[in-house]
Amino acid sequence: MGTDFDDSRFTAFGLFAEAYTGLTNRFAAQFEQHRISSVEFEVLLRLARSPENRLRMTDLAGQTSLSTSGVTRVVDRMDREGLIRREACPSDRRSSYAVITPAGLQRLEEVLPGHLELMQRWFIGQLSPAQLDQLMESLRTIRDAVNPCATAGSRETADQR
Repeated sequence: MGTDFDDSRFTAFGLFAEAYTGLTNRFAAQFEQHRISSVEFEVLLRLARSPENRLRMTDLAGQTSLSTSGVTRVVDRMDREGLIRREACPSDRRSSYAVITPAGLQRLEEVLPGHLELMQRWFIGQLSPAQLDQLMESLRTIRDAVNPCATAGSRETADQR
């Protein structure tokens, strides 16, 4: 009997992957203009949107596409560039925080107008408000199942869900 290569599950995930890749490619050139990688942008945005502009390193790893060791490398590099700084956790010596600096906030504010324009044009603007609400609800359901640590330390609240 063989595999059904026309299975709609392949199509669903393929469309998701193709859309994500297409959006990522659209954003890459704009990030390059600002001398920032997509991962660095993601780290800065996550920190800026977090209480006190800071996250534990483990929470930052959970919210990004990085492993714990990968987040350490990125944070160390961004620390050397003055975009973020590391702070020791007063209650747990094994843990530390990543904190966005004023220079990091400034870099983020330079990138955001163009990034928001691209997001509006190629993502948000492609959907009706109802489609966008349904997509966000669907993505949260999937995210919560496969990456439940993704909201640790963030401002995400029930009214955003």
